[in-house]
Amino acid sequence: MLNEKHDLVHELPEHRDTIHTLKMSNNHFARLFDEYHEVDHEVHRIETGVENTSDEYLEERKKVRLHLKDELYRMIKEV
Repeated sequence: MLNEKHDLVHELPEHRDTIHTLKMSNNHFARLFDEYHEVDHEVHRIETGVENTSDEYLEERKKVRLHLKDELYRMIKEV
């Protein structure tokens, strides 16, 4: 949905404990987690009009967010 934040714990609530464990024990996961949330916040700011940019840039950032989410989910499922 538009104007909705997509924080990882909200997106994957059933994996809350695994996400926490991975953030504490896996530096790669923690780095991707932080990057995912930075991109999510940027997308949210653009969608709410706080920042202005082109539609192409917004779509590119959404693709980056989705790629990061897919990678994080893959790591979660491996645990």
